[in-house]
Amino acid sequence: MSEGFVRVAITAAGVATVTLDRTEVHNAFDDALIGELTEKLRSLDGNAAVRVVVLAATGKSFSAGADLDWMKRMARCSETDNLRDAMQLAGLMYTLDRMRKPTIARVQGAAFGGGVGLVACCDMAVAAREAQFCLSEVRLGLIPAVISPYVIQAIGARAARRYFLTAERFGAEQAHRLGLVSTVVEASELDAAVAALVSDLLKGGPHAIAAAKDLVCAVNDRPIEMPVVEDTARRIAQQRTTAEGKEGVAAFLEKRAADWVGQ
Repeated sequence: MSEGFVRVAITAAGVATVTLDRTEVHNAFDDALIGELTEKLRSLDGNAAVRVVVLAATGKSFSAGADLDWMKRMARCSETDNLRDAMQLAGLMYTLDRMRKPTIARVQGAAFGGGVGLVACCDMAVAAREAQFCLSEVRLGLIPAVISPYVIQAIGARAARRYFLTAERFGAEQAHRLGLVSTVVEASELDAAVAALVSDLLKGGPHAIAAAKDLVCAVNDRPIEMPVVEDTARRIAQQRTTAEGKEGVAAFLEKRAADWVGQ
């Protein structure tokens, strides 16, 4: 598999920036980019020195979704081959969604189709005011199947019914209202807005942040009944007894920075 579509840079503070770099096709997906991005995300998730992951892109577009040549090639393949191919993309989305590290999408331009999926899979997203979004699959006689769980979780079923069916474009402000985007800023302020979120994330305990992400997945959409009550009680009891939990409480009481701050 050819490589070179994804660049990774890691700072001394442990901030990893993963940059899609396939500008000539607006950072569209094909099997090579999907495989490379999945591999790099898994590697970063297993790297103890990495504290935060920022997903960015070069050029005018964040990601145009599926590459047209790739889709044309897959249209000539069997359903079995298409299933295998779709599972590769599903693996990428699942990997990004379930990373233990906190993730931020830096959306400088258009995000279409699978590009919207990448944004939805990140924990938070900062978008330039001129960024555009579109779930365009039905215009091609397709459906946004693989990304649907993450997009629906981000924007809700009612909004998904509209934008999955109409394939209309919507701007960053509407993406913010829908919950897909956390913050909208001028393009010149994009890096500063991402840096502000990174600064907040670096103040949290790395293991606590991973546990908090897992907590959201465990509690979301479950009825508040005794299994949930008992599970949440168990989780905080366990966290309190970890070295990180003890250090965090001690640092707060002693009015000092916890030992993970500034590492």
